[in-house]
Amino acid sequence: MPIIFIISADSSDSSTEMLLATPTASKCQQDRLAVIIIGIITLILGIILSSMPWLDYFILKNLRLWNDTLSYHYWQRPGVIRLTKLYIYNVTNPDGFLRGEKPHLQEVGPFVYREDMQKVNVKFHENNYTVSYQHKKILQFVPELSIDKDTPITTPNIPLLTLTSLSPKLGYLLSKTISVVVTAAQFKPFINVTAEQLAFGYDDALVSLAHRFYPKHMRPMERMGLLLGRNGTLTEVSSVKTGMDSMDQFGYIDQLNGLDHLPHWNEPPCTSIAGSEGSFFPPRELTKSEVVHIYDKDLCRIIPLKYVESLEKDGIAADLFRLPNNSYGDSAHNPENKCYDTSEYEPIQGLQNISPCQYGAPVYISNPHFFESHPDLLNSVEGLKPEREKHETYFKIQPKLGVPLEGKVRIQLNLKVTRAKDVYPVRDFRDFVFPVMWLEEGISELTPAIKRWIYLGTVIAPSAVPIGSYLMILGGAFAIIFSFVRAYQNFMFAQDPTLEILEMGRRSLRRGSSFIAHQQHRLLVHHRDSYSLLRHGPMATCLGEGNREDDAQPIIDGSLSAGIGQES
Repeated sequence: MPIIFIISADSSDSSTEMLLATPTASKCQQDRLAVIIIGIITLILGIILSSMPWLDYFILKNLRLWNDTLSYHYWQRPGVIRLTKLYIYNVTNPDGFLRGEKPHLQEVGPFVYREDMQKVNVKFHENNYTVSYQHKKILQFVPELSIDKDTPITTPNIPLLTLTSLSPKLGYLLSKTISVVVTAAQFKPFINVTAEQLAFGYDDALVSLAHRFYPKHMRPMERMGLLLGRNGTLTEVSSVKTGMDSMDQFGYIDQLNGLDHLPHWNEPPCTSIAGSEGSFFPPRELTKSEVVHIYDKDLCRIIPLKYVESLEKDGIAADLFRLPNNSYGDSAHNPENKCYDTSEYEPIQGLQNISPCQYGAPVYISNPHFFESHPDLLNSVEGLKPEREKHETYFKIQPKLGVPLEGKVRIQLNLKVTRAKDVYPVRDFRDFVFPVMWLEEGISELTPAIKRWIYLGTVIAPSAVPIGSYLMILGGAFAIIFSFVRAYQNFMFAQDPTLEILEMGRRSLRRGSSFIAHQQHRLLVHHRDSYSLLRHGPMATCLGEGNREDDAQPIIDGSLSAGIGQES
C-alpha cells in the first residue's frame, strides 16, 4: 500500500506534519456497494410488510383451534376465573300463599362457587376439522364472597309439585291414589332445606322412586338438586369446530353425543346446537355478523346474543352483545320461538319451557326477577325488583379474536304449578309460576397473562408493525440515495479537480475553526504558502491517483529545501 509523506513549513513554526492515508478506491466501492444492497433489501422488506396482512395471517394461524396453538392451550384449560353465583328465593309467607296471598320472596345470596374447568379426552378430527372432548368441572365454594351455605331456605317442594301437576292428566282414580300416598308420607307443598342442599342435592323419597322406576331416557338422578351433576367429568361428549376451514362458525358446537341436533324439540331452529360453549366466538371483524349464539345444557337450547355497540375494556376493543328481550316466550313476539310451543305450554312473554330437559318437571326459565318479561309475572309476587345491570345476559367479545373479555349468563328457574284439587296436601296450591332461584355464570376479568397476549395482538402489534414497516422503507431509501449522492460527488471530483480543491479548503477552514475554539495553536505572524499536489491529497486514494511509483517521494516546499541545502 503506498505511503504518502506530506511535510509543510512556515516562517513562524518549522514543525512538520505527517499524514497517513490508507483507504483505497476498491475499499470505498465495496463499502458503498454493501450499503446499497442493504438499503435495497430493507426497502423491499418494508414495502412487502406494509402491503401484506401478514400480522392477521399470523394471528389467525394461532387462533385456530388445533394442537399446540395458543388458542388450544387457552381453550383446553382456561386460566380465567369462572364464578357461579347462586341466589335463592326464600318464601316468607308459605301459609299465607296457600290462603290466597301473593308469595313474599326474599332473595338470599349470593352463594359463590369457583369453577375449575378443563377439557379432557380431547381428540382432533381432521376429516371435518372438529375437536371432541368432555368437560371436567369442579365447583368449590368461596366463603369470602358468599353468605353461609347452610342458611335455611323455605322453598316449594319441587318433586311433589311436579308429580301433582301431572295428576290431572292421570284421571280421578290415579289422582286419589297419589293423594293417599303423599298424605300418608306427610309430604308438604313447602319444605325447609339449606342452600347447599337445594343446589347440590338432598334425599327425597319421590326422586328415589322415580330414579328406580322411570324409563331410562327420563330417569332423574338419585337425589334432588338443581345443580346436581355439575361436579366431576360430565358424561356428555361434545365436538366443536376448530376454524381450520372457515371462521364463520369458529368455536361453535358441531355435535352432542354424536347428534347434530337437540332431540328434545321437533323442528329447527329449536333443534339447532350451533352455538358457542363460551370459550370462543366467530370473530365479528371477519364475519360481520350482528348475532352470535351460545349453548348451555341447562337451558335446553341455544340463545342469541345481539350486537349493541363497540366499546373498550381495559384499553382493549370489545363488542357488546346482549340477549334480545324477545328471546324467551311466545311466538307472537318472536316467530322463531314457535317450535318451542307444546300442547301443554301456555305462551307467556319472557318465559321459556325447558321441561323436556328436566325429566318432565314443569321447569321454566326467564331472566332474573322477570326482567323484560310480561308484567303479570312480576305483579304476581312481592319482593322482586328487576334491574338491567344485575339481571341481563351479556358478553363483551374482542372483535378480532372472538375471545370474550367479560360475560355473564343470568337465568332464573321457575316452577309452573298446575293445581291438583284432588290431591289433599296441595289442594290449595293454585296455578302459579313460582320463582325458585336464579344463577349467574361467567367471567368478570381475564388473567393478566391472557390480557397481555390479547393487548399485544390487538393494540400494540397493529400500531407497531406499520411504523416499523415505514421506518424500514425510509431507512432503505435514505441509504440508497446517500450512497448514490456520494458516488456522484466522487465522480465529479475526478472530472473537475477544482471541486476537490474547494472541498479541501472547506475542510481546512473547519480545522482552523476547531483550533481557535480550543486555543490549541498560535496566531501565525509570517505565513508562507505551502501546497501539495492534488494527486497526493486525502481524496487521491478514492479517486485512484495514488498508485504511481513516485507516490512515496516526499514533497518539500522551496524555502525548506534551500535551508537543507545550505546546511549540507
